[in-house]
Amino acid sequence: MSREVEVFEALLASSRARESMVLCTVVRTAGSTPRKHATRMLIRKVAGHIDQVGTIGGGRVERQVLLRAAELLALGQKAQCERVRYHLTHELAMCCGGEMEILLEPMFPDELVIVCGGGHVAKALVPLLRPLDFVPIVVEDLPELGNPERFPDTQIIDSFDVRDWKDIPLDRRTYVVVVTREHATDQAILEQLLGKPLAYLGMIGSQRKVTTFQKRLLHKGFPEAEIAQIHAPIGLPIGAETPAEIALAIAAELTAVRSARRNHAAKPAAQPHSETARTAAPRLLAEASKLA
Repeated sequence: MSREVEVFEALLASSRARESMVLCTVVRTAGSTPRKHATRMLIRKVAGHIDQVGTIGGGRVERQVLLRAAELLALGQKAQCERVRYHLTHELAMCCGGEMEILLEPMFPDELVIVCGGGHVAKALVPLLRPLDFVPIVVEDLPELGNPERFPDTQIIDSFDVRDWKDIPLDRRTYVVVVTREHATDQAILEQLLGKPLAYLGMIGSQRKVTTFQKRLLHKGFPEAEIAQIHAPIGLPIGAETPAEIALAIAAELTAVRSARRNHAAKPAAQPHSETARTAAPRLLAEASKLA
């Protein structure tokens, strides 16, 4: 297998596994260089550790690119594509004597919002999500509420049974909004999702409904720590009353939770946190140094 094929197969595998990665491509060379135009290397984060596939020539130039890729991975979604240029002799004290320019392309998995329910709130919420860089998925078992005309260009799942949500990852980049038409359905969804490593789990309802659900879940043996994951009543407290206002409050809360996760600002018990650039960078750089 050629190195180029190996890089692209690794990229595809990482994409399917929802792993963060940086594709490093040599876009320009001048003079004597260890690798030429279009050579690629993939730096990815696998189970929290740095992994390298392919090479752009080894030596100090590869080390510098690897370290910068690790920094971009630590930055997370804030990372942008960038080009780095090195004179191999003047800047890196390599004997080749030429110049290399490398494009670094950070790639991160989509952040999904699973909207359970296709009613008025869902209809108002889904159009707000894409401009905020969320990918919405609607779950609704009634065809008159869950259909392409009502939710254009949106994946629709016609079952509230989580076991039917095939190929939908329930991980730290997935947000779930529970706004169905029936309390029993809301509770059934919560029971299936509690304990999963979601970025967010929220449920619509009054404080009375929330309190009742909390007691029911405790009675069924769910740990308090898992119940505390639920954002309820859902949405930021902006005095929302209409479906459009409630949708706005939910979208704002999703954005706030995501920002808190990215900035590692603590929010009590409501969501797990990933490492921030500040805390992750030293470890990732240390791992990158071992590879270089």
